[in-house]
Amino acid sequence: MPAQSVTIAEVGPRDGFQMEKAFIPTDLKVRVIDLLAEAGLRSIEATSFVNPKVIPQMADAAEVMSRVARRRGTTYKVLVPNLKGAQRAIEAKADALELVIVASESYNRKNVGMSVDQSIAACGEIARVASARSVPLEVVIGTSFGCPLEGPVPEAQVERIARAAAAFGISRLSLADSIGSGNPAQVTRLVTRIKGALPAMPLSLHLHNTRGLGLANAVAGFHAGIDTFDAGLGGLGGCPIFPGATGNVATEDMVNLFEEMGISTGIDLNKVREASRLVQQFLDRPLPSYILRVGTTSELYAKAALAQVS
Repeated sequence: MPAQSVTIAEVGPRDGFQMEKAFIPTDLKVRVIDLLAEAGLRSIEATSFVNPKVIPQMADAAEVMSRVARRRGTTYKVLVPNLKGAQRAIEAKADALELVIVASESYNRKNVGMSVDQSIAACGEIARVASARSVPLEVVIGTSFGCPLEGPVPEAQVERIARAAAAFGISRLSLADSIGSGNPAQVTRLVTRIKGALPAMPLSLHLHNTRGLGLANAVAGFHAGIDTFDAGLGGLGGCPIFPGATGNVATEDMVNLFEEMGISTGIDLNKVREASRLVQQFLDRPLPSYILRVGTTSELYAKAALAQVS
């Protein structure tokens, strides 16, 4: 029986911001992260310790981590590409580390310059360092549902990486639909397979909305036993090597989906929208979030009633 509550993990301050060409001021990044924590997001991917020459948007990672409010009950996670990044993140007092291993050989080499097996070996090194400092390590399996370079990704490959990462004592696995190519039936199959292979491993979904299937895939994942979902404020994000790919499922939309289904998220939707509007104002363009643009069902009813009166 599916859970009656879910955890929404915010990834916008890293996965969303990194796609923006205009540098987002550190003050704004910190304000947005603090608002998201105030909204009740218990897991926030705050930044990434990558080479700033590769991703200039993340050049202020250490400053961001030093300035966020560190709200009690919120985990401030950091994405790391390698052992050096992990060491820097630990020095910055990250609550948890995230490492991406892309299931596609071609994409993984393009992403981090390593084969999948080399990334698995690096995961072991990072896991040992993280464990020694009592910092949890989560592994995201990128392109779990399809790759822009290789097309369909075999489920057996995703399971192989999942089993290898789990052997290092990681705290969580996340299956990522990195380009939004997955569909609900595919989500159900892969989630069922990985949960069957690793029943004790906490599992989450990272969904993009390129073809408008993000929320449908979330519902499929929920009914398959997933209780933790990544989302990005305003629907920010994309894929650096797939120009047509859009961002993450918007945090507002994900929260609204589950709340309207009677499944608690514990998140203040208005505060999330406040954070999204700050980013939208800075970027000076509409963000793709449906709830940011048109509102909740109750708000739609209220608008409709007002229109009838006027």
